[in-house]
Amino acid sequence: MKFYKGELFSGPGGMAKGAQEASVVHPETGEKFHIEHQWSNDFDRDTCRTFGKNICGSEEEPSVHYGPVEQLPIGNRDVLPDIDCLAFGFPCNDFSLVGKKKGMEGKYGPLYSYGVKAVQAYEPKFFIAENVGGLKSANEGKAFLQILNELEECGYVLTPHLYKFEQYGIPQARHRILIVGIRNDLHEEGIHFKVPAPTTPDNYVTSKEAIIDPPILHFSLNHEFPKHSQKVMDMLSHIPPGGNAWHPDIPEELQLKVKGARLSSIYKRLDPDRPAYTVTGSGGGGTHMYHWEENRALTNRERARLQTFGDGFEFIGSKESIRKQIGMAVPVRGAKMLFEAVLKTFAGIEYDSVAPDPAVQLENLRNKQTNKEIAEELAGLI
Repeated sequence: MKFYKGELFSGPGGMAKGAQEASVVHPETGEKFHIEHQWSNDFDRDTCRTFGKNICGSEEEPSVHYGPVEQLPIGNRDVLPDIDCLAFGFPCNDFSLVGKKKGMEGKYGPLYSYGVKAVQAYEPKFFIAENVGGLKSANEGKAFLQILNELEECGYVLTPHLYKFEQYGIPQARHRILIVGIRNDLHEEGIHFKVPAPTTPDNYVTSKEAIIDPPILHFSLNHEFPKHSQKVMDMLSHIPPGGNAWHPDIPEELQLKVKGARLSSIYKRLDPDRPAYTVTGSGGGGTHMYHWEENRALTNRERARLQTFGDGFEFIGSKESIRKQIGMAVPVRGAKMLFEAVLKTFAGIEYDSVAPDPAVQLENLRNKQTNKEIAEELAGLI
């Protein structure tokens, strides 16, 4: 069975690559269940070129639509043909725990509605929606409840869950809410999605393992080494693995003269014995993730390893554009894990599963008495 996929807010192709790599063969019939790209959209030109080159084989692939989602002709089958599944990782800027948390009142908050519009227009067999953990408590919890309500009203059974990707073999502590929706009629026929059980709950893949095994060849794609001032390199030399710019061993003349909050990720080195902290795509000096041993920031290829992109996946654009693309992506292995669970669901193949987080289930949220109560319950998940 082949599922044609549409994708909004596609990023460089982490979700799409995971879907492309996911496949299931029914053990008795031999039928193959897999997913094929149909169309996608993103508002960033470099991102679309990266997606086209790696997912479709061409930087100028016409099925990869560059431009604001507001201008995308959702529902026009001549431009965006019918699909069997939809993925949309709507922008997280207004829901992020490290941002201003404007939620629905921000520039990006309402963009989830285009995912709802696409679900209504195409009625796919299933969809997967992704966003950051901070979505849970945005607008005192009202944002998350509103999104779930609207998706359910489209005619879908929802299974939201907070996935901690380090528990699934990804070498990074990246926590994301993913919502799987199965169309009501299919659910009634027995297609019941279950949250796949963690595969590495106690045996994490470390950042060091991800970066050095196998070694990254010096001529690898997107592996240009960063340049730093002597002062920055001298400061890094006093920061131990896992430490940051506020470590007490840094001599006074090398310390940062910053007032206010001391963010833990500033000039923070990786801990080689643990998964990396979250790879991000924005931020100025000191936020580029730093090697546990060498006095430098990571290369883009090293960051891509932490996001589980293969070394043959080529990112297009400037170094800073590529850094942004990598930081905004869904880890490839995480997406593959989730799509394979959905495919097994359709194939009727059993797999290890766990109960979804009760705090993000729609019925439980509706039973809360106040918005404040919702927000407190959701915020307590992380």
